[in-house]
Amino acid sequence: MDTQSSQIQPQTLWRHPPLQYFLWGRGFSKFASQILTVAVGWQVYDLTSSAFDLGMVGLVQFLPTAILVFVAGHASDRYDRKRVIQLCQIVEAAAAVFLAWGSYEGWITVPQIFLAVAVFGVAGAFESPATAALLPGVAPEGLLQKATALSTGVFQFAAISGPAIGGLAYGISPAVPYVIMTVFWIVASVLNGAIVLDRPVAPRESPTAGALFAGAHFVRNNPAILGTISLDLFAVLLGGASALLPIYARDILHTGPWGLGMLRGAQAIGALIMTGILARHAITKHVGMRMFQAVIVFRIATVVFALSKEVWLSVLALAVMGAADTISVVIRVSLVQLATPDDMRGRVGAVNFLFINASNQLGEFESGMTAALLGAVPAAVLGGLGTIAVALIWMKLFPVLRNLQRLE
Repeated sequence: MDTQSSQIQPQTLWRHPPLQYFLWGRGFSKFASQILTVAVGWQVYDLTSSAFDLGMVGLVQFLPTAILVFVAGHASDRYDRKRVIQLCQIVEAAAAVFLAWGSYEGWITVPQIFLAVAVFGVAGAFESPATAALLPGVAPEGLLQKATALSTGVFQFAAISGPAIGGLAYGISPAVPYVIMTVFWIVASVLNGAIVLDRPVAPRESPTAGALFAGAHFVRNNPAILGTISLDLFAVLLGGASALLPIYARDILHTGPWGLGMLRGAQAIGALIMTGILARHAITKHVGMRMFQAVIVFRIATVVFALSKEVWLSVLALAVMGAADTISVVIRVSLVQLATPDDMRGRVGAVNFLFINASNQLGEFESGMTAALLGAVPAAVLGGLGTIAVALIWMKLFPVLRNLQRLE
């Protein structure tokens, strides 16, 4: 990275047209996704009062990703990435219309909600790797880490406001959040269609068996990338307490849908603050150790949240979790993108997305199962402690990652 590039500020990056459309499109899409998380979580728990069913939401959303991961990755490398994203967002808008209609008329059932969630899972399986692969093409050359921090900041802003909007909208009517989601996904689709890349796109490979699985082979043969995304998989798989937030909001902290939105937003507030820091001051040394440290801090805060009976302490712990997670995310995303050739970013991104979805959605399933057996508090505490153990083990198993000094 040259000196001139390193001195470009986030405001200048934001005004770069391809990146600008990308960030706005990503923002509206993530707003809709965050609203979905609150609306579906509260609606399912309201209909069933079952931790098991809350966990099933994550499993149902994950299964399409596991099935379609290699096809979705190759689609991102073979076809126009922004068109893939647009199509996915149109499908998501249609599924949101279905949920809005069923909720308004009062005939929606939990199996029908699961069906819609599965559709969101299919769309997300294609949208996420295409979005990740598109980011290096819309960012100015040499500024991927700062562009990644801005992209993460957009996501976190959505994660702050989206849950709050979702909780307030659900308080008006269960159908309202789904209507908002529909509008946001349509707007996101239009914005992504307006992107004009300022760098040429290489010809795409034909779909062969070797090409489909090239991303998995690339990850397996790169210890730093394998260690990074597998750490995320096992760390969040063991410590995924997000699915338990409806239980904490209603039964432990004794709040309503607004409280659930506040809890989800608190983590994003910490993340947004850290994003602002990283957008101006990139991590330039000891990046591997910084990632491990961030994971450990994240899970110490998880244990504090699990044991808290006070809203203010829960909010503070979640904010610390968000700040620590942002450091890990920015390092992980930048490392994967910088180490991957452009013509393979979709397939590698799909493998990465599979790991992320496994950690987030299967983590929700694991948390729901453990909470059903042991209770919400023991489940969250055990998950946090287990994640700390995983981080310490991974430091030994992947010395290349632990000793990584800088992102280049």
